[in-house]
Amino acid sequence: MQTHILAIDQGTSSSRALVFDAKGMLRGLAQQEFTQHFPRGGWVEHDAGEIWRTTLESCRGALRDAGIESRRLACIGITNQRETTVLWDRASGEPVHRAIVWQDRRTAKHCQELKQSRVNEADLQARTGLLLDPYFSATKLQWLLNEVPGLRRRAEAGELAAGTIDSFLLWKLTGGRSHFTDASNASRTLLFNIETQQWDADLLALFEIPRRILPEVRDSAADFGASEPELLGSAVPITGVLGDQQAAAFGQCCFHSGAAKSTYGTGCFLLMNTGDKPVYSRNRLLTTVAYRLEGKPSYAVEGSIFMAGATMQWLRDELRLIRKSAESAALAEQCADDSGVYLVPAFTGLGAPYWDPDARGAIFGMTRDTGSAEIVGAALHSVCYQTRDLTGAIAADGVALDLLRVDGGMVANEVFLQYLADVLDCRVHRPAVTETTALGAACIAGLQAGVFPSLDAIAGLWRLDREFSPRRDAAWRERKYAGWKDAVRRTLS
Repeated sequence: MQTHILAIDQGTSSSRALVFDAKGMLRGLAQQEFTQHFPRGGWVEHDAGEIWRTTLESCRGALRDAGIESRRLACIGITNQRETTVLWDRASGEPVHRAIVWQDRRTAKHCQELKQSRVNEADLQARTGLLLDPYFSATKLQWLLNEVPGLRRRAEAGELAAGTIDSFLLWKLTGGRSHFTDASNASRTLLFNIETQQWDADLLALFEIPRRILPEVRDSAADFGASEPELLGSAVPITGVLGDQQAAAFGQCCFHSGAAKSTYGTGCFLLMNTGDKPVYSRNRLLTTVAYRLEGKPSYAVEGSIFMAGATMQWLRDELRLIRKSAESAALAEQCADDSGVYLVPAFTGLGAPYWDPDARGAIFGMTRDTGSAEIVGAALHSVCYQTRDLTGAIAADGVALDLLRVDGGMVANEVFLQYLADVLDCRVHRPAVTETTALGAACIAGLQAGVFPSLDAIAGLWRLDREFSPRRDAAWRERKYAGWKDAVRRTLS
């Protein structure tokens, strides 16, 4: 009996696969990290071939961990790191260059030149919901075609295919039969018109992207093909695809206008559902497709922070102040409340609402007695202050949040979540199942496959683990946040 769903969660630092049952309970998990490549300052690349191998091995490992065979799978759902751009050979399925990662800033100068010469940012935002920034896929793909010898000629000859990570995984899983993406991933490329729900001819011309190399855009719940039988033991339908942050919102059941979640993984991404109409921020947040069902898109506003869990990894791997991220809670508790130390983690620039690709990380307020506790505390607190930047921008756009659902690796840290509630002056809800990104991929796939009959049925699966309520007063909150804003001001390029 086909009672389980395999969710592929392909992230920035690891490839994961999880098996869920029809009640949304986790039954099996496997994960493999892969290599991060930094060929130059501000450049970040992944080997897409290694991503595929670790994904496939994780899928097999998750099935073993769950103790089931692939014939018991009803479907596969895919969620993926967004904006990361891959170009591959249609005949062999092999990448022709390393993938350029969403964190990569190599096209910052080109974006600035376009702003000064050829791009009306208001028109660009109206079409795509996005801002002109190296974060998105368009200038990454343009760079590959223009800077790597021979690739533009091969692309125009029809020899290459391009896409985000979901498209590449679909191609590999189906043996090259499926060249698709979903509307949520397409909406992160700067090439997709979120009003018409089509690749935009004017933007393709602006960024010099041949239409023929791009995937077909489908609903988030759709027929994306089936896996090759020899990969997992039998052919399994692939019925759902969502970008990672949209998948987390889906797993958190943010199905109605005003519902919001924030995911704390490598970066931090806050999404708020705005219903069936795109809402364009006046405060430099992004408008994006949350999901698309039966041809009808649901939209969201999003704030993107580049460094959250990655800041804790930096403390562990580069400064060696902690041996594992979990140790940050104990050290942060030792940090004096009046230490005055602020860390601005602009290692790859600053995201929303600043959008400054040239800003760089800095620590302010250190004195002779500043130690590891103060620096670790400042790093942990920086994620909370950056989230306040986002909720403040949303409030300035007319919506004040009083409840935020959270997920991602950092939410196991209860010191962090209490500080977050205090800084935001907002209730923070941690769900019983914190694997919400993978759960969202499973749910969107299960919706298409008939495992779940409706969005209401999926919403009925959500359970609260713990609520964190504000304990600090307004004077404390504003004093701490004013120090953060001053530190950011001194960091901006």
